[in-house]
Amino acid sequence: MLKTIRIILFVNILFAGCLSLQAGTINAKDYIRGEDATPGIYEAIKQCKLSGARRLVFPPGKYEFRPDYATEKYIFISNNDGSLKRFAFDLSGMNDFEIDGQGSQFVFHGFISPFLMENTRNIKLRNFSIDYTRTFHSEGKIMEVYNDSIDVHFTSSYPYRVEHQVLTFTDDEKRLYPWMSLLEFDPVKRETAYKAVDYWCGPNAPVKELEPGVVRVYVPGIRATKGNVMVFGASHRLVPAFCVLSSENLEFSHIDMYHCGGMGIIAQMSKNISINHVNTTPAPGSGRVVSLTADATHFSNCSGYIRITDCLFENQKDDATNIHGLYARIDRILSPNEIIVQMVHPQQAGIDFILPQKSMEFVDAASLVTYAENEVASTEKINKEFTKVTFRRPLPAEIKLKDGIASADAYPEVLIKNCRIRGNRARGILLGSRAKTVIEDNYFHTPGAAILLEGDCRFWFEQAGVRNLIVRRNTFDNCYFGTWGNAVIQVASGMDEDKKPLSRYNRNILIENNRFKTFCPEILNVYAVDKLTFKNNTIEKTSDYPYPVNPAEPFVVAHSSNVNIEPLD
Repeated sequence: MLKTIRIILFVNILFAGCLSLQAGTINAKDYIRGEDATPGIYEAIKQCKLSGARRLVFPPGKYEFRPDYATEKYIFISNNDGSLKRFAFDLSGMNDFEIDGQGSQFVFHGFISPFLMENTRNIKLRNFSIDYTRTFHSEGKIMEVYNDSIDVHFTSSYPYRVEHQVLTFTDDEKRLYPWMSLLEFDPVKRETAYKAVDYWCGPNAPVKELEPGVVRVYVPGIRATKGNVMVFGASHRLVPAFCVLSSENLEFSHIDMYHCGGMGIIAQMSKNISINHVNTTPAPGSGRVVSLTADATHFSNCSGYIRITDCLFENQKDDATNIHGLYARIDRILSPNEIIVQMVHPQQAGIDFILPQKSMEFVDAASLVTYAENEVASTEKINKEFTKVTFRRPLPAEIKLKDGIASADAYPEVLIKNCRIRGNRARGILLGSRAKTVIEDNYFHTPGAAILLEGDCRFWFEQAGVRNLIVRRNTFDNCYFGTWGNAVIQVASGMDEDKKPLSRYNRNILIENNRFKTFCPEILNVYAVDKLTFKNNTIEKTSDYPYPVNPAEPFVVAHSSNVNIEPLD
């Protein structure tokens, strides 16, 4: 009898454990009714919060998301356009949670962003793809080229209308997709056309419909090649794929980002982010030459670590990544320890990176030289542009209007390893973290600079200035075949020409054991650098692109100290 009781107790304990395990996982399919998965996912996430479930799992399949019943929030997000946005997956406030798509396809309709993570901790997202039924950009085949215009053919994937000589892109539900720029792509090489430039003409360019599906676009002086693809770029960055705000310990793995109307993964004021086996690429079988409409990844005022490993970033409409802080501009001096600062760039308005107890640096806008630090005592937000800041100690004597302040606290350690970056517009990676940054074992084939060190306090207001950068064992394959930059590895920090001798904005750079396959001699172009070593690198000459007219020297170094360029192998 006692043995029987023990067996029953053991079975009950085992059964209770199984129930507990099952209670920790919610099946998304159980909540989805009909073709639109959005309301079901809203309920599933709500149930996860109520029950404490730690996993939301999707049986393999295709799930469609519409904006009608999506969560709506006004979001300010760095380097994208702040707006009232709708989200399919609002994970805000959640901790210790995982979404596993098990290879599922997430397909979105219209202006709906897939994910919002605000004030989240320990989140894992894995095993799914993201695409849209209608892209936020449009692509057309160039049929004819004239001195002042081009004829372009659009397939049914890019519906449009022409009224009063104005070209407006639409979808099958009459939503409008505004455009701003033209950029030519080579559909055979699947990259921007050689030396292609952006035409920022937008809807002001008059058009004429020649026949259904064929329009003539008038742009004075336009250059293009018959048979190539002209991309009509989205006018705004309204619909990022993953918005990460003030969050910590996030993992993205085995995710395919085929399209979104902004940046792929954009994170600000967040800590410890891992991105592994995340692919940015046009959807297979779509015939598109563009994947995302902006950067694949982007990080603003983050800390801890950023690890990007074994990823593919191709054909996005901007860089593979940009890692930086923000500058606010000093607008008024109120008292010996009080100022009003302005977030000048419209894509940085509303971002509250100045917080009590944070240390701030004071920066001369003309030279980017830091001349003081001080701790924030309190802040008073006036509106999305202006904030009153009170410091614990008196303001520095050198302070003047239009200088900048930026974080002097933690910066993220960065590792970018085993990634492929190719076929996109503009540059490869923009690096601005002042913590240790390692770029190793990657492949670059970019039309602009593969690696750019930037930062300025006058236009983008992006704080940068590396302090410990290692670039090793990478392959730079025929980079700089476009118009974005002036060398494969470049410094382009914004400072006055007469201030460059005073500044050493980027420091401690090691470039070693890399392979440069190049059709042009321009390898390195830097200024205002202290301690740069270029050694044990190999350069292989190619004839894959036309040799540039009047190229610069292979190594251009100006207003710098302790630069050592060793003989090439």
